[in-house]
Amino acid sequence: MARNPKELEKTVEKNENEISLRETEGLSQGQIIFRRFVRHRAAMASLISLVFIILFVFSASGLHLGSDKHPVTIPGWWPHTITEIDVNAATSDLCENGIPGCPTLDILPSFIDKTGVGFGAHPFGMDNLGTDYLALVMRGAEQSIMVMLIVGIMGVVLGAVVGAIAGFYGGVVDAILMRMTDMFLVTPVIVLGSVIGYRFGNLGVVPLAVMLGFFSWMGLARFVRTEFLTLREREFVDAARVAGASNRRIIFKHILPNAVGVIIVAGTLLMSGAILLESALSYLGFGVQSPDVSLGLLISKYQDTFTVSPWLFWWPGLFIISIALCINFIGDGLRDAFDPRQKRRITKKDRIKASDVSKVGA
Repeated sequence: MARNPKELEKTVEKNENEISLRETEGLSQGQIIFRRFVRHRAAMASLISLVFIILFVFSASGLHLGSDKHPVTIPGWWPHTITEIDVNAATSDLCENGIPGCPTLDILPSFIDKTGVGFGAHPFGMDNLGTDYLALVMRGAEQSIMVMLIVGIMGVVLGAVVGAIAGFYGGVVDAILMRMTDMFLVTPVIVLGSVIGYRFGNLGVVPLAVMLGFFSWMGLARFVRTEFLTLREREFVDAARVAGASNRRIIFKHILPNAVGVIIVAGTLLMSGAILLESALSYLGFGVQSPDVSLGLLISKYQDTFTVSPWLFWWPGLFIISIALCINFIGDGLRDAFDPRQKRRITKKDRIKASDVSKVGA
């Protein structure tokens, strides 16, 4: 007996759900999350791109820590440095409008511009003093990435601890911690960051990032507190209490692992906001101070030359946008992976298979 179209459509949908459930059968929660994340194309492409950017930046410029008085430097493979000035090279690489320091990077094939693909001695060009701009951008990207990582890690740790304690204990403890959190939240981030940058920006990127990290945990603490208020009423928490587990063990061994999805997703968004905050502070002159550089400081320093030397503005802006977008897409993929309500995207092949099974059943 033939089925009507509505019944056939419901049967196809049922078969699609069965196909989705069959692929996760016998897998642990971690394996299911990993599989969901790997299948998120934008997140995987962003993860690969971010890893490539980080490796390229740190391998090219090297590692620079410490302050001006006590520097710690590990050199990279790029031969030029931010302190090297070559006026002759800048005047020899003239653009068509006569502006010195033109980029030598050429990505067009020979049948278009007759010169072919080439890297050149100064692929990102040079500034008006004769400093290699690739060295400046790599050093600036290194500083911005370090700020992003330090602020992200500190914000996640502090926010998770404060939110977990407030959500678990409630009452007076919750009220005190959340009022303290609200006090920092109502203060504009750019104002708070400017004060920190004005005081600690000249001490190097690590002290600046640490101080920013101390004031970046408030939003994540709110998320974790909300999650703990729900999880502390679950049956497994009551079972842990009956078994004699201490409050510290219940918080960090039982509840916190169940809130890791919220923490990771909020942490990625925090890191994305951190690199934008550092760039904004450096642009305003309250972040990384000269003679060191950051991406925001490069944009601020060369903003007046945008009309005649636009590459001095393009490259740091491109790295800021690329890093922030990659982190946002990774966070989006993690959110979908940790959300149990998200279903796997059914492919055209799966739909055809489910339709064939329905027709055979009919």
